[in-house]
Amino acid sequence: MSRPATEAQFLARMMPPSAAATGLSRRAMLRGTLGGAALLGATGLLAACGGGGGAAAPAGPATGTLTFGSNASDAVPKEVYAQVVKAFGDPAIQVKTNTVDHNTFQEQITNYLQGQPDDVFTWFAGYRMQFFAQQGLVGDISDVWQNVQGMSDAIKTASTADGKQYFVPYTTYPWAVYYRPSVWAQKGYTAPKTLDEFVALATKMQADGLVPIAFADKDGWPAMGTFDQLNLRINGYDFHVNLMAGKEAWDSQQVRTVFDTWKRLLPFHQTDSLGRTWQEAAQTLQQKKAGMYVLGMFLGQQFDKGADQDDLDFFPFPEVDSRIGTGAIEAPIDGFMMAANPKNEAAAKKFLGYLATAQAENISTKADTSTIAAGSLADTAGYTKLQKKAVDFVANGKQISQFLDRDTRPDFASTVMIPALQQFIKTPDDIAGLTTSIQNQAKTIFTT
Repeated sequence: MSRPATEAQFLARMMPPSAAATGLSRRAMLRGTLGGAALLGATGLLAACGGGGGAAAPAGPATGTLTFGSNASDAVPKEVYAQVVKAFGDPAIQVKTNTVDHNTFQEQITNYLQGQPDDVFTWFAGYRMQFFAQQGLVGDISDVWQNVQGMSDAIKTASTADGKQYFVPYTTYPWAVYYRPSVWAQKGYTAPKTLDEFVALATKMQADGLVPIAFADKDGWPAMGTFDQLNLRINGYDFHVNLMAGKEAWDSQQVRTVFDTWKRLLPFHQTDSLGRTWQEAAQTLQQKKAGMYVLGMFLGQQFDKGADQDDLDFFPFPEVDSRIGTGAIEAPIDGFMMAANPKNEAAAKKFLGYLATAQAENISTKADTSTIAAGSLADTAGYTKLQKKAVDFVANGKQISQFLDRDTRPDFASTVMIPALQQFIKTPDDIAGLTTSIQNQAKTIFTT
């Protein structure tokens, strides 16, 4: 994979300057923000949010150079952040953006934070936010939150660890099954409600010469979304988040049933997926060569604005067990955090305060129609049909997960689950051996 020119600088900043530098259930969510939803916390780590308190405001004026570490290496989100920084427009603060390949950023984040991180950087809500807060690798921004408006108490809870705020939410987007209505209308397809109907539809698509399910896992993380959808449908939300937190066994029959069910679906997946990026798979859907794609709404970045994007729709991943239903959905929250010891704390907190505003959110959701704003004050009048549907979809979700690599420990996600899922895709026959291996590694990681 090609890497941006700034990546060498990023890798240099990851290196700790000294050995000392390396020392180391349910919650309401988007109901108040998006009109209605519930997010159940990934672990019991989040403390209830109270009123004020928090970090003291930094001494001195907000001036000088501010470094902003961004994982928005794809063209659309990269341009969005360029517009956001420009609109910040504080003449006393010069924002220097360091953009790094998205996957490199995620895989190297721990070393990055232990080394010389940027003052402000892009990150995610969920377990990973909590994990770094508890490690002391990110800064308390509770004072910034004293002036934040339009974020529900539940959104604030999703930004909190141990009673303090460490995260500024920005945008969110749902994972679902995406398709092109024009293709479906031509073929006479209808959205399946159950797994059996899903298989029957995929079989029909295959007979019609389409790739039933576009699929890619070259970068390791996209397959996590399929696992999440199946686990949520087969075992339910509580089991899913407990599994992510190391409280359920990966070699249990529940998890083996997930892989057994996935094995049934693999023949309908696009072949050679380990050599394909999600962007390439999305282009297969965009070119009307594939019938469906299980992914986040960001796949719309591979569609041209206007009529092309208007010909994109989604439905929830089908029901597998009627006792569990389809109420649990996945809608990750993207946002920003501050380094534990930023070089320019005053400027960092002023910039974070700006990023929490509807003004900043509006820039993103207008330029990148594959997302919706996290805050309730954002302007939704100009939302596309897909964005409006996403707002309702997330608002009506009974439980909302963040995504496998955000709801679990970063080391477990990167060193265990990425190779395990890729191994399953290559050779799906030894499910017992695969799940036993995952569980053995999970025991070691979650007990350290």
